[in-house]
Amino acid sequence: MMQSDLIVQGPGATRTFAEGLVQSTGAASIEPIGPAAFRLTGGQISAAIATLCAGAAVDVAIVPAVQRLADFRLVALDMDSTLITIECIDELADLVGKKAEIAAITAAAMRGELDYQGSLRQRVAALAGIELAAVESVYTERLQLSPGAEALLERLRALGIKTLLVSGGFTFFTERLKQRLQLDFAQSNILEIVDGRLTGSLIGDLVDGTRKAQIVAATARQLGIAATQIIAMGDGVNDLPMMAEAGVSIAYRAKPKVREQATYSFNYVGLDGLLNLFR
Repeated sequence: MMQSDLIVQGPGATRTFAEGLVQSTGAASIEPIGPAAFRLTGGQISAAIATLCAGAAVDVAIVPAVQRLADFRLVALDMDSTLITIECIDELADLVGKKAEIAAITAAAMRGELDYQGSLRQRVAALAGIELAAVESVYTERLQLSPGAEALLERLRALGIKTLLVSGGFTFFTERLKQRLQLDFAQSNILEIVDGRLTGSLIGDLVDGTRKAQIVAATARQLGIAATQIIAMGDGVNDLPMMAEAGVSIAYRAKPKVREQATYSFNYVGLDGLLNLFR
């Protein structure tokens, strides 16, 4: 039987808290692996342990003891509410006084309650007339990286692990992030711009959940790697198809349906929590 480790990490993961889990999880030993992060060797999880950890703002995961981060060759990341803290389309809608309306549609689409393609075209149509300079202001003034993003990407580069930003958002943002963060690949939707203003339409094929999965699979073929060498991270239901293409999937501050289907969930730690999962 393959040995597994229990990883606990998050704001509430103190040494005292971790030590309190040793007996109840059957762990053979405890090892600090980072700030507010511990590996309980051979530890097992139960519903009671999961509830206890959630109440203490601690993420918990059972991982194969033999698995190493260096075993992976590609990390695929969603953009909005994953790599970055905002939903760009909601912030663009704010420029025309429609943020509440558009944000409600975005949230419903991310929960899987609406047809994604139809809802995206509806939201983009509401952006018609926005000046390009205002779009730029969303990038420069409102867009922030999620906690731990830069630490994660620095480590992935050091290990030679490729990165793919694949988003139902817009190339205006993904291409800037690709250059800024030295990402290897990026694909997303293209906003139509005429005379320096958004027209309310998209150019070319729409990047939805199905397309995201196709992009991840195509990138894997290009790199000559297997699904088991891929990690995919996302937050919305439209990320589930691409997460299914990966050997490991991580739900980051995600909707309930995504947490249910992901390999691991990060509800309290930053993106760099990935670095603590594997040896």
